[in-house]
Amino acid sequence: MSIEKVRIRRSAEEARELAIAAARDLLLADGPGAVTLKAVAARIGMGHANLLHHFGSAAGLQAALMERMIVETVQRVEGVVARLRAGDATPREIVDVVFEAHTHHGLARLTAWLSASGETERLKPLFAVLPALLKALEQGATLPPDEARRRIADMALLLILAGLGDGLIGPLLHETLGDEAGRTRDVVAAAMERLMAR
Repeated sequence: MSIEKVRIRRSAEEARELAIAAARDLLLADGPGAVTLKAVAARIGMGHANLLHHFGSAAGLQAALMERMIVETVQRVEGVVARLRAGDATPREIVDVVFEAHTHHGLARLTAWLSASGETERLKPLFAVLPALLKALEQGATLPPDEARRRIADMALLLILAGLGDGLIGPLLHETLGDEAGRTRDVVAAAMERLMAR
């Protein structure tokens, strides 16, 4: 008796969503080199030609993944901005959102990938939300406006670079130093509080 493969019919949108989710999983697990049409097709049980139909090329799939990850990160940052404006977010919550984006949601790997491939222009939508975040932080500051602006820019610099570093080498660094995994977040949150209290 022969067993035939059962083909699952998916809409174009479902197929794209599955492929992007699989590409993200591959990026997070094994890095940018793992995000190939062949690997994604195997992961979701779809033919290579079918993926080509939806994305045009491996570069098209990768571009769709990058765009999706950046849009989702922008939405998370905008959520924090809204909470800051309402007076509902603490420095630690801001740190957690930024670090989660870099570690668990793959922004650090994506940023490294884009930097290595010379495509940092793709990060512009993400950086476009920074002024809104800085402005929201300024609203709660009790410092003179110019001083608040400078300190908040310093905080953003520290926060983003620390989140990026933690997302790329945090586990190895913590293991080497004998620290707990969340230690970098604690350090950055404390630094932010000190910057605003001076």
